[in-house]
Amino acid sequence: MTSSSAARERRFTLSWLGNAVALLALCALAVVSARTQVDGWHWIAPGRGQWWLAAALVAAYVGFVAAVATSRKRSAQRDALPELRADQRGEWLVAFASQTGFAEQLARRSWQALRDAGLRADLAVLGTLDAAQLSQYRRVLFVVSTTGEGDAPDSAAAFVRKTMGAATPLPQLGYGVLALGDREYAQYCAFGHRLDHWLRHAGAQPLFDLVEVDNGEAGALRHWQHHLGLLAGRTDLPDWSAPTYAPWRLSERRVSNPGSAGAAAFDLALLPADGSALQWRAGDIAEIGPRNPPDEVAQWLAAAGLDGAARVRRDDGEIALADLLARSRLPVATDARGRGAQAVADELAALPHREYSIASIPTDGALRLLVRQMRRDDGRLGLGSGWLTEYAGDGAAIDLRIRSNPSFHAPTDARPLILIGNGTGLAGLRALLRERIDAGHHRNWLLFGERNAACDLHYRDDLDAWLADGRIERSDYAFSRDGAQRVYVQDRLRERIGEIREWIAVGAAVYVCGSLEGMAPAVDTVLREALGDDALETMAADGRYRRDVY
Repeated sequence: MTSSSAARERRFTLSWLGNAVALLALCALAVVSARTQVDGWHWIAPGRGQWWLAAALVAAYVGFVAAVATSRKRSAQRDALPELRADQRGEWLVAFASQTGFAEQLARRSWQALRDAGLRADLAVLGTLDAAQLSQYRRVLFVVSTTGEGDAPDSAAAFVRKTMGAATPLPQLGYGVLALGDREYAQYCAFGHRLDHWLRHAGAQPLFDLVEVDNGEAGALRHWQHHLGLLAGRTDLPDWSAPTYAPWRLSERRVSNPGSAGAAAFDLALLPADGSALQWRAGDIAEIGPRNPPDEVAQWLAAAGLDGAARVRRDDGEIALADLLARSRLPVATDARGRGAQAVADELAALPHREYSIASIPTDGALRLLVRQMRRDDGRLGLGSGWLTEYAGDGAAIDLRIRSNPSFHAPTDARPLILIGNGTGLAGLRALLRERIDAGHHRNWLLFGERNAACDLHYRDDLDAWLADGRIERSDYAFSRDGAQRVYVQDRLRERIGEIREWIAVGAAVYVCGSLEGMAPAVDTVLREALGDDALETMAADGRYRRDVY
C-alpha cells in the first residue's frame, strides 16, 4: 500500500470510529430523553440503569480518544524521518521540500526504491540540511515543489537563506531534481529550476536533466522512476502508475548497423493496430510495455505445474494465464506450485515500462524507433530491447503509449539549431531534423559520434540527402574506432568552438540527445568552455539548451 492510500485508510478508519461514537451518543441521548419523558431524570439518586448508560457512554468516549491517540502515535512513528547519523551515513540522500505533502510522498517512494535496490540511502527535509551535510554524500536526489509566485516551500526557507545564499563548492556531488509545479502559474517549477541552477554553479554534476511534473502528471513521474531504476541498477522497479497502453503493430524491423563492433541496433517501424491517426511531436517519447520471452514463460509454467491456457480474471476482463505472465514480473515458480491459476494471477505485478526516443514524425507514416540490444549480467537480452528486437515477431502486437516531452520540442521559429548526440541518440535528433525540414527551417548543424563510419551512421541515406539538398547546413561526425586515436563527438565540438560561438551569437539553440555516461557531461564541459557558465545556464533557462540523455 502506498503512503497516500495508507493515510487515506487511517483517516477513513478514524472517521468511521468518530461517526460510530457520535451515533452511539445520539442513540443514548434519545433513550435518555425518552425515559425522561416517562420517568423523569433523578439527578439526586439516579437509577442503576441510568448509571450503566452513563458508564457506557464514558467508556465509549474514552475508547474512541484512546484509539485516535494510538493511531496518531503509530502514524507519527511510521512517518518519522530516520535520524541522519554521521556513523551510519549512506552514499545516497533523498531530500525533499514539500508544501502540501505530495513532494514528501514522492521522496519517500524514491528513497524506498533505492533501499529496495540494496543501496544505502538517507531521507531528510531539505530545510534541515546545510552545505556541509550535502558535501558528505556522493549522490543526492532532490524532490521539491514550488509555492506562491515561484517560492520555495516554507520548510526549505532556512536552506534557501543560509545555504543557497552562499557560494558553496560541491564538485564531488552527483544529483537529480524532481520539480513539482503547475503550468497554470507563471513561475512554473521555479524553485526546482533555482535549486538546479545553484547546484550547477556549485560544480555539482547532474545525473540526468531536471524532471518537471505538471500537477502530478503520471508520465513525468514514470520518467523520474525510469531514471531511478537506471541509477539503482534495477530494471524491475514496478511503475508507480502503469501507463495506459494502446495496441500497436510491429510493421518493420531491420538491423541498422550490420558488421558493427558494437551491439546490434535495430530500426523499427510501428503502426497503430486500430488504424488511428499518428499523433506526436518530434522530441516525444514512446513508452513500451515489454514482455517476457515465450520460452521463459513456458519454463515457468512447467516448473509451477500450471496450465498457461487457463483463463484468469483481471480488471479489464479475462485473459489466458500465459499471456498475463508474459506481461508480468515472474515470481518464484516453486512458490506457485499447488496454487490455482487465479490465485497466482491476483498477485502478479506488471512489468515496468521502457522509454525510447521517437525517430520519426507523423508524416513519415510510421512511428520509428532506434533500439540497441542490451544484455543483462547473465547474458540474457534486456527486457525492453529483447522484446522489441528479438522476441516480438513480424506484425506482433506492441503495447505502446506516447508521452509528450515538451522540454525537448524544437523551436517553432527559424532560429539556427545545433544538434549533438551519439549512438541511438540520433533517433531523437532525426525527428527534430525532419520537423525542421518540413517547416522550411534549414539552418541545422548536426554533430554526431559513433564507432565506425562504414556501418554505424544510422539513417545514412536521409542524412546524406538532406545535406546534399541544403536542408542540413553542415554535419560533423566522430567515429571513435576508425583511427589510431579515439575521437568522440565532444572532440569535434571542441575543434569547432569558434563556429559554435558564432551560431550562438545569432540565436542558435543547442539540443543534445544520447548517452548520459561520457558524452553528455563532456559536451556540457566543452560548451561551458566556449560560452561560460552563466551564458549556458541562461540559455538553459530560456529553452535554448535542451537535453534528452539517458
